Amino acid sequence: MAMTQSQQVADALTRRTGHAVELVGVTTEGDVSKALLAQIGGTGVFVNGLRDKLLSGEVDFAVHSLKDLPTGAADGIALAATPPRDDPRDALCGPFKLADLRHGARIGTGSPRRVAQLRALRPDLEVVPIRGNADTRLRKVTDGELDAVVLAYAGLKRIDRLDAVAEVFDPEQMLPAPGQGSLALECRSDRADLRALLGTVDDPATRCSVTAERTVLAVLEAGCSAPVGTYAAEREQELRLTATVAAYDGSRQIRLSASGHPQRAEELGRELAHRLLAQGADQLMGERDIEPR
Repeated sequence: MAMTQSQQVADALTRRTGHAVELVGVTTEGDVSKALLAQIGGTGVFVNGLRDKLLSGEVDFAVHSLKDLPTGAADGIALAATPPRDDPRDALCGPFKLADLRHGARIGTGSPRRVAQLRALRPDLEVVPIRGNADTRLRKVTDGELDAVVLAYAGLKRIDRLDAVAEVFDPEQMLPAPGQGSLALECRSDRADLRALLGTVDDPATRCSVTAERTVLAVLEAGCSAPVGTYAAEREQELRLTATVAAYDGSRQIRLSASGHPQRAEELGRELAHRLLAQGADQLMGERDIEPR
């Protein structure tokens, strides 16, 4: 998937600028470890190896899934572009929709956010922690090990596996991860030439939406081990942001929304996060019984 989305970016840059782009594969700790993300250091495990290559000058820029980026700034690194966002929703993959799955069905996901929201929708489900690429996870369904898995719709589209999708979750059912469906292009902050080049594929509407979402995550001081979902979208010059923090067992959710001008994206995210904290979001995130039952 990483090579596919990087090739899409390379092709877009070549069309816009005429510059040829050579892909360089980099294997990160997150790619090789079989442990759950929360156990090996969170989202940064997919990013740090690429950033090291940037800082050393071995590569000119890196393409990430934006939801893999830590929310804090990285010394010497600039977020140069966020291309137009793909569908940010989650998808249930298997032979049946969620409502049609048998009682006690086994659902695979490595995301505490998905675990919490699945349990809220279907408390009877047995949620099984899994890792691996999309094909590996889908194979667990076809082999009968699991009844279904939940994956990002955008990723499935990029690898041409929408045939596996039984149901796409509306954000009213399941809020996606901050930045899900978006890509992030990073380069060294002292490379003004590269920042300008990469900026040709930047999408301002996407940047506003993901800025609001990631600000919520940053203020909550949450990462991949916290069940936090957010979604922001712009319509008629208004940005609407919704966020949730859920108990791991699905018994309680705090879900709030805010809206305002897109230029206030960071402010909206900050205000909404403080409202979540005022209603006890920190207590929900402090519950560490994160092993899916």
